[in-house]
Amino acid sequence: MEKRRVSFHTLGCKLNFSETSTIARDFERGGYIRVEASEPTDVAVINSCSVTEHADKKCRNIIRKIHRRNPNAIIAVTGCYAQLKPHDIAAIEGVDIVIGNNDKGDLYRRVVELQAHSQAEVYSCSYDQINRFFAAYSSGDRTRSFLKVQDGCDYKCAYCTIHYARGASRNIAINDIVREAEEIAQSGQKEIVITGVNTGDFGRTTGERFIDLLKALDKVEGIERYRISSIEPNLITDEIIEFCASSPRFVPHFHIPLQSGSTRILGLMRRRYTAEKYRERIAKIRQLMPDSFLGVDVIVGFPGEGDEEFMETYRLLEEVEASFLHIFPFSERPGTPAISLPNKVQSSISTQRVSRLEELSARLHNNFANRYLGTVREVLFESTDHDGLMYGYTDNYLRVKVKFNTSKINKICNVKLISIDQDGDIIAEIVG
Repeated sequence: MEKRRVSFHTLGCKLNFSETSTIARDFERGGYIRVEASEPTDVAVINSCSVTEHADKKCRNIIRKIHRRNPNAIIAVTGCYAQLKPHDIAAIEGVDIVIGNNDKGDLYRRVVELQAHSQAEVYSCSYDQINRFFAAYSSGDRTRSFLKVQDGCDYKCAYCTIHYARGASRNIAINDIVREAEEIAQSGQKEIVITGVNTGDFGRTTGERFIDLLKALDKVEGIERYRISSIEPNLITDEIIEFCASSPRFVPHFHIPLQSGSTRILGLMRRRYTAEKYRERIAKIRQLMPDSFLGVDVIVGFPGEGDEEFMETYRLLEEVEASFLHIFPFSERPGTPAISLPNKVQSSISTQRVSRLEELSARLHNNFANRYLGTVREVLFESTDHDGLMYGYTDNYLRVKVKFNTSKINKICNVKLISIDQDGDIIAEIVG
């Protein structure tokens, strides 16, 4: 009997990638063959995002494209868009199952149990049902794994629907997460990216602390690198920074969202820090880990953002020497307080400001990369052969390419950084 095929389509954050990978393992254990998203399939799983209207639209387009290419395939949609707008998704032609975030771990079972029917089945998409923790980590990439340690958010920022889509902040115990990290190590992966919705808020369920989780993970044999994917400025304590600086496994790489460099706009956003607090946290990192890569999220065009508030953001990003910017034009989300705020920003002005920050991001990243030309850094190499080249990342997240060498796959090597190409990648050579 021919095995059935399943494809996966993941939108949004690293957390979704870890969850998709875990769902995929369920299908593979059940005898399915995983195929690429573009290949013919019998089952298509879409793990959706809803951080912006663009993310919603992208999900709808993917569903329609899959159905056109695979008219007889079962289409199952889960994730944040499925949680927030389940009946809108269920109404799209071709959709068979819509599963909310609370039952995401049951997706494989629901597909297997599916019987012929005339309309899509919708499971567990009420906000008050979101109380389970779906433990997840990614596999398949021979080099790194995204490890989910926390889910949900209690912050309720004025522009955000994620607390509706993901529920309250929650987690499993440190011991359980360590066991998952040990499984990752046994599979041969050398790097773990610690992920969550509000990662630094770890411990709400179990009464434990994020710093204690980091210390426990630091002891897992076989894992040579840890990155913290994102952490709020008000949650990255001196203790966390000092520990990361002292540990050879926690690399000098931080992703710390800013959203706005104006304290007034941060207040309207209902963020839990000021611009000055952000400066102070980055200064502490620079003091103890001066080589750190700093990724920053920024929202452009939030209601009330005038030229001066935008320039406060621009100047702050220059001042802290951000290494890369993730720029989001403000997107009105139904049910959020930001919709009712006055002084909306014209889309043409937002577009201009996005362009200015994109130029700033390119300049800041180039400045950061140039600092390390001529130096030797440690690089963990990936397995893919790109026309005779292989890629990897330095500890401080510079993308490096060298001549392909099978013996260096999934190895941390000393590499001399030579020059920067037109794509921003660093041309290098292995030394020693």
